[in-house]
Formats: sequence, structure tokens, C-alpha cells
Amino acid sequence: MKFPKEYSLKEIASIIDCNYVGADDFPVLGMNEIHVVTPGDIVFVDHPKYYDKALQSNATIVLINKDVDCPKGKALLISDDPFRDFNKLTKHFKPFKPSNSSVSESAKIGIDTIIQPNCFIGNNVIIGDNCTIHSNVSIYDDTVIGNNVTIHSGTVLGANAFYYKNRPEGYDRLISGGRVVIEDFVDIGAACTIDRGVTADTKIGKGSKLDNQIQIGHDTIIGEKCLIASQTGIAGCVIVEDNVTIWGQVGVKSGIVIAKGTVLYAQSGLGHSTDENKIYFGSPASEARDKFKEMAYVKKIPEIIEKLKNIKA
Repeated sequence: MKFPKEYSLKEIASIIDCNYVGADDFPVLGMNEIHVVTPGDIVFVDHPKYYDKALQSNATIVLINKDVDCPKGKALLISDDPFRDFNKLTKHFKPFKPSNSSVSESAKIGIDTIIQPNCFIGNNVIIGDNCTIHSNVSIYDDTVIGNNVTIHSGTVLGANAFYYKNRPEGYDRLISGGRVVIEDFVDIGAACTIDRGVTADTKIGKGSKLDNQIQIGHDTIIGEKCLIASQTGIAGCVIVEDNVTIWGQVGVKSGIVIAKGTVLYAQSGLGHSTDENKIYFGSPASEARDKFKEMAYVKKIPEIIEKLKNIKA
């Protein structure tokens, strides 16, 4: 998330009421999660395991719960609760704005685009030309949709990221201030859910086709010309490269890369990154050829046991 203008370190510290290390006028341009930070961004870290990763990231401002040595060229925001204060910044720069109409006045809808009855189009939504949005679709604030896109009934674009901190009093949600971006010539089936990014974008690439009842997690990037079949669930922060085919009821772990041309057979559970143009199957998934061999060997176990019994007899 980039701020509408450049802020100083002192100004940001005053918003969240915390101490800081660095020049008062140290420039702050935005805030992001660690996998998408760029110079000028704030990143937060609240666990010793990830201190070094945050301090050595591309972020130049680190919101941290320990007074550590500040790396050269960077600044620190010292907070007793970085998770809470990251939420404060999201609320400040991207506050929730209630809607009072089914189609927001701030929404921009292109030429020859059809919006069927009972749809909700939120604030600052952009929809391109020649799109068809079927009934009962909900498009949350700030979503961007390209040209020649079809979205079927019951789909929700832009719900919150599934991202929580476990506190003694219960789970505390990390507030989502990112977007959903749907590129040109994308088809999205009925009852799909695509969550917004925490601070950046969840994106569906040009020409990709999604079947019904698919879940795409926050900040996941789907490449161009991908095919995803029904009841697939892809966790947050996954990169799906171009020309990937995912068949039905596949589950994908967060934070991995599904390489270009990968095929995932139905009901697979993928917990690791893949190699280009390989086919995977099973749970945990492995290369399909190897998995089918394993299955064939397993079928032979009763026969082997019977032979061993006969030998002993």
C-alpha cells in the first residue's frame, strides 16, 4: 500500500504513538508485508525468529517490538505491539467506508458492461468494458476489473485476508487494506471467493479461467491463461505462474510457487514449490509418474505377503 503522499518518520510515529530511531524527516512512502516491500515501505515484525529477515528486507522502515541496532540507511519504529500498530496505520490510511447504495457513486463502469440485479459494487471499484457481472455478485471496495471479464452469481471479490494473531482474549484480525485485481478476458465461476491483499494486490492474470466454488487467498498471484477447476483452495501469498492447470479439489499451501506449465491432478495436496511443466498428484503431492508407481507397488503388497507365507510354509 502506497500512501497518498510522502510522510516523515516523525509523522508516522505520532500516528501510532511510538518511539523511533532515525531522522525526523526520514521518508516513508507506504507499508507492506515482507514479501512485497520496496524501499520507503514499513514492514512489521513481532517475533525474534523473523527479526533478521525484516531488518534485512527491502523495507527501509521496520516496525519492531525490540530496541535493536538500526541497519545503515534504515529507520525503526519501536512499538510494544507492532501487529496492533500496523492495524492502526491501515485504519488511518485505508479506513473502512460504509456504502449506502448497491452501486457506489465512486465506482467506474465501462462501456457495454452488464451488471445484473442484486449485485453490490463498492467504493472506488473499476470495471472495464464488455464485462458481464451476474446477479448476487459482491465486489468490495477498490477492486479493479479489466475488459471482457465474466463473473458468475454468488462470487465475492475482496473479502478480508484470513490472517490472525492469537491473543489470550481471542484471535485478533490483521486488517486488510489491499485490493483484488482481475485482468482482461478472465472468467470466474459461481460462488468463488477471492480475498483482497493485506496491503498489496491479489491478482488473476489475463485469460485465466476459474470454475465454480474456488477460494483464492490474500496476496496470491495467478498468472496468465491458467485453468482452475472447482473446489480448489489456494492459500495466501502463492505465486501461480502462467499456463498452470489445477484440477478439482486441490489444496495449495501458502507461500509457494507453482511454476509455469505445472499440472496438478484432482484432489492433490501441494505443500512445496513445483518445477516447470511437471505433473503432480497425491497428498502430499509428488510427480504423478512416481506417485502412480507407488500406488501400483502398494497394490502388490497382499500378493507379496501371500508369497512370503507360502515360502515359510
